[in-house]
Parts: sequence; C-alpha cells; structure tokens
Amino acid sequence: MTISMYSTSVPVFKQMLTALSDVLKKAETHAAEKNIDPNALLQARLFPDMFPLVRQVQIAADFTKGVTSRLAGVEVPSWPDTEVTFADLQALVSKALAYIGTFNAEQFEGSENKEIVLRPGTPKEKKLAGSAYLQHYGLPQFFFHVTTAYAILRHNGVDIGKRDYMGAY
Repeated sequence: MTISMYSTSVPVFKQMLTALSDVLKKAETHAAEKNIDPNALLQARLFPDMFPLVRQVQIAADFTKGVTSRLAGVEVPSWPDTEVTFADLQALVSKALAYIGTFNAEQFEGSENKEIVLRPGTPKEKKLAGSAYLQHYGLPQFFFHVTTAYAILRHNGVDIGKRDYMGAY
C-alpha cells in the first residue's frame, strides 16, 4: 500500500494548524485572565537566539503554503509577515488553512518524483525529489516551528498539554 503525497501533507497541516489555532486561543485567554500583556507571550522565546512566538507561527504558516504549493506545482504565494497580535496570528492560520483547503489529491499525483529546488541560484541551492522534500525537509521544519510555538506557551504557564498540541485526529 502506498501513502499519497496529499494525504501525507495537507491533512497533517490541517490537523496541526487547527490545533495551533486552539493553543493560541488558550494563550490569549491565559494572558487576559492573568492580566499579562499579550505582547509578553507574543514576543516570548525559549532562548535568546531563537525566534519569538510570532515568528514561529509565521514560519509554520509559510511551510504549510510552501510545501503544499511546491508539491502541487503552483507558485508559492507571498504573504508579508506583519502579524503582531493574537488576532493577527489567528487570521494568518485561518488564511493558511483556507489556502491549503483549495488543493485536492489529484494535484499531488506524481509529486513524489517531482524535483523541488530550494534556494535556487544561491550557494545553498539544494535539489530534492518531492518525497524527500516532504518527508525530510518540509514536515520536519513545519513540526519544529509548531512544536516550538507550543513549547514557548507551555513554558510561559499556558495550561496546555499533549492533547492541545495534537488536536483532533
């Protein structure tokens, strides 16, 4: 039995982004209930050399649209990273979910062998087959940033756990 590139990507992105949205709602509620400036959570980091929560969510959304677009053979849309509030992050996650909701399994047929070029024309250019791109680059990058967003919030006292991270499956 083979697993399709579509089922290995789009439903996974949907599950985890929906869970991330729910975690962000809990964080916003936590800030309000504890009288914490929301910006304290939005700019929180696990370590000074890591990106803050806002950037973690932006990058997770970027990987969602980028991986999906590349595998489906369409141009990756450019979205400015201007989010500064929980409402902005919710809108970004909703936008990413709506975007990937426009794709269907047929658009991914044959994408496991499609050549994906990362950082084209630069010294860091890398060429990967679609399956390697998804399994060894796209999904790990996406999960890193979703996990880091979760960890930032948990570290800052937001009452979330594994079920919140996983969402509905």
